[in-house]
Amino acid sequence: MKKIIFFLLPLILFAKEELIIKVEGMHCPLCTTAVKKALKKVEGVETLKVLLETKTAILVAKDGIEDKVYLDAVKTTGYDGVIRSRHHLKD
Repeated sequence: MKKIIFFLLPLILFAKEELIIKVEGMHCPLCTTAVKKALKKVEGVETLKVLLETKTAILVAKDGIEDKVYLDAVKTTGYDGVIRSRHHLKD
């Protein structure tokens, strides 16, 4: 049993996922900067792109972070976010 856990541990510790968060209300580059800055503070976020044209934040983060953590970060900017998609990435 210990051998199985030891083998699977790296897969669990380093699993990643991609999320797309819809952020309604962004209307200028300063809005996207604020959302990006807030999401960068979430521990585990590795890459992040916030697009004004589609009003979305696309990020890659450590797997297992609860939706509420991301949505609370977005809320600090005065906007509400909705997670549109989430999928696990293969290493």
